[in-house]
Amino acid sequence: MAATLVMASVFAVGLGCKDNKPDTQEPQKAANDAQENVKQEAATPEIKAEEAQQANIPAGAQALIDAYPDFIKGYSNNKILFKDGTEMTYDDGRQKSFVQKLDDSDIEDMFAFKYDLNSWTPGFQQDAGRSRNEALFKKMYGNSAAAVRKHLVSVPWFGQSVLFTTVNGAAEHLKAVRDELAKHPEFKAYFKSEGSFYWRQVRGANRLSAHSYGMTIDIGGNYKTYWLWAKPGAKETDNVPYKNKMPHEIVEIFEKHGFIWGGRWYHYDTMHFEYRPEILLMEKYRE
Repeated sequence: MAATLVMASVFAVGLGCKDNKPDTQEPQKAANDAQENVKQEAATPEIKAEEAQQANIPAGAQALIDAYPDFIKGYSNNKILFKDGTEMTYDDGRQKSFVQKLDDSDIEDMFAFKYDLNSWTPGFQQDAGRSRNEALFKKMYGNSAAAVRKHLVSVPWFGQSVLFTTVNGAAEHLKAVRDELAKHPEFKAYFKSEGSFYWRQVRGANRLSAHSYGMTIDIGGNYKTYWLWAKPGAKETDNVPYKNKMPHEIVEIFEKHGFIWGGRWYHYDTMHFEYRPEILLMEKYRE
């Protein structure tokens, strides 16, 4: 995700140069200035985290502001501020168990777990991304199946078509993933879609599946693994043996374009890829 942000910044630098007069600058000085701009933009996540701390903005709130600029404009007094003039409580102040953070998540709870990009074996109960504040996601993507459907488009996907939302640019990010995966025919057997949009609750839980919002896709063909298949009848608080067959290269391509992977959850779902750029940004802000 950081690489994507840097590339966007590089394009912005290029556009800004149109107002300058390059013929009056020494070529070497122009090159040095461009290099310095790229270095500064590459540090953007760390700079923003420091600025957010100085402004008393929680790192999670800053990640949301940066991830969803079409909806969120700021943070003040424990409130997420939306562009339409509404606001939403960031931290409800309640102490919660692991299960409560999943079933009754406020916005702060979404960042309670670490999405560890440095390990391929999740730590116990590290399920970053499984906590979703439903009010927030319904506000962005739609509060009913019919409302979500209004924003869905059909995305060609390796001989199939999948429904994906245009909200927050999610469909365009999925297309970027597809185009990059197409360069790896050696992984073709893993690309089969197992489903995208489906308004439903999580099995055995009182919360909506991420598939309800149209920004999630399952893939894997014959290579899917899931925590409840490994230990049928297990509870959220039980120890679960980890199993994965998804190539890491596929995961890294999805993550590059703002998707998190269910295989990085302790309660793993290795077919699951969900557009959640705020979770990836949060890990940069933790550093």
